[in-house]
This record gives sequence, structure tokens and C-alpha cells, in this order.
Amino acid sequence: MSLLTVGTVAFDSIETPFGGVDKVVGGACTYISWAASYFTDEINLVSIVGEDFPSSELKQLEDRGVDLEGLEIKKNAKTFFWAGKYHDNMISRDTITTDLNVLDDFDPVLPEKYKRSDFVMLGNLTPTIQDQVLVQLNDTEGAFVALDTMNFWMDIAMEKLKEVISKVDVLIINDEEARQLSEEFSLVGAAKAIHKMGPEYLIIKKGEHGAMLFHSGDIFFAPALPLKEVKDPTGAGDTFAGGFMGYLAKTGDTSFDNMKRALIYGSTMASFCVQEFGLDNLKDLNDTKINERVKRFSDLVSFDIV
Repeated sequence: MSLLTVGTVAFDSIETPFGGVDKVVGGACTYISWAASYFTDEINLVSIVGEDFPSSELKQLEDRGVDLEGLEIKKNAKTFFWAGKYHDNMISRDTITTDLNVLDDFDPVLPEKYKRSDFVMLGNLTPTIQDQVLVQLNDTEGAFVALDTMNFWMDIAMEKLKEVISKVDVLIINDEEARQLSEEFSLVGAAKAIHKMGPEYLIIKKGEHGAMLFHSGDIFFAPALPLKEVKDPTGAGDTFAGGFMGYLAKTGDTSFDNMKRALIYGSTMASFCVQEFGLDNLKDLNDTKINERVKRFSDLVSFDIV
């Protein structure tokens, strides 16, 4: 089934305690699309880049089954650029540079065939742009829509954000964002409050401590896979979302039980992402590697009751 992904395609410069890279390809839409491409070959991408974006990177996406009709390449303009430095805990980070460039006036237009997408992943953008995408869909009731957001939009556009959240099926945020959005400290209480805003499903990411799935009073917890080495957490959340939504698009099943499996696959893809800088590890995967790591997740939480 088809997956529509909307977000940034960008350049990143990243520094962590384990090294750094300068001006590598990144962006939410890029990570989502690469992760999802291991599950479905019908991915529709909507984003914007400048003429400086390498055509070789676009060719690699197309080779993975990503349709780029919805990608605008703006002449005489530069691609969105972000530079950041992570602290020793690999969670906190300082933003050094944010150059919006082409993103400053991004006005997404969906090609006709994209409007019939079965699944939609709205990457972290302004709530206004996310809503512009939703109103272009032919059948929002038929599409299964997931949304990612962050504290910044809660600080400056809370009412618009809540309006968009009311229209989606699943919200994907971290624990800090869940507490700010709901004004509840307990994540169980936060989930209850957020469900009342509209989403039937809620995923709360907890970084190295895993992720939680909430639905109608049911809770499922997926741990993060313990890794010997973590080089770069950039894009991990987007990779998680891509794996999660890609698996749902592959199976066409949005039941709570299948979402549990999707959560594991999303966590699996994120675990690959953080082991190298940028997209390096995501470009070097195959079904065998993915399934072996999913098995490690299964072994991590499997036990017998005596």
C-alpha cells in the first residue's frame, strides 16, 4: 500500500563526542523514506530542495522505490541546512546554525496520485504546512495519518497544532513533548488527555529507554536495543517513524496487535540509524540484517512465567 511522506530534505553538519560530519544529507523526509523503503516500494515524497542538492542522492531514493514527483527543486536557491553539536549524554544538543533557505516559503502541492495515498506520515513541520497537506487529500477518512511535532510548535502555535492533531490517527512525540502538550506529568495521564484531542493512537518515544504505544486504555512498551556504540542520534526519531509507517503500509493492518509489531520494526530501524553518522547505515541494510535485529528485540523481552 502507498505511503505519503512530507517533511524536510536537508543538509546537516553534526558533531558528537564520537566525531563529526560536515554537510551530509539529512532531513525528516529523507530518513523516513529510507527507513520505509525496506518495507514498501510505493513511497510518495513531498518536500523542497535547492539546486545545490546532489542528483545522485535523488537517484538513490528513486532506486529505493521513492516517487519524487512531489519534490520541488527550486532554482537559484539553497537547500535547508542545520548544524548542531551533541552533549556528552547524546540527548541534549546545541543548534549552531539553522538556514531555512528554500523552506522559508515552502508551499507543498500534492500531485494527483499522491492524494489517494493509503498511509500518510507528516514529518516535523509547521502545523500550518501539515494542515495544508491534509486538506489536499481526497479522502482523509480513508487514509491512515501519523504526525510528528516538537516543543517549538507547542510554544508558538499550540492552537493550530491542536487543530491538526485532531485530524490524525496517530501522534508520534517524545516524553517531554507529551507532558507539555497534555500538561500532565504521568505519561499514562498524558496519553489519556491526548486521546481526547483526537488521535486514536499515541506513541511516546523515550530515546534510549524505548517507546510506548497507547490505544483505548491498552499500553505496549518496546525497549530500545542496548548498543555497544552510538555515534549519531540525528534522524533516529524520523527513522523510527519511517520503519513504523513503512511496516503498516506493507501489511495494510492498523490493528493494535499489528502496531505492536510495527513499533518493534520502527525501533529496529532507529537502532541502525544511530550507529553511524547520517544515512550511512540505512543505506547498507537488507532483509536479513533487519530480521536478525528484530529477533534480538524479541529475545530481549521474551520470558516464561512459572
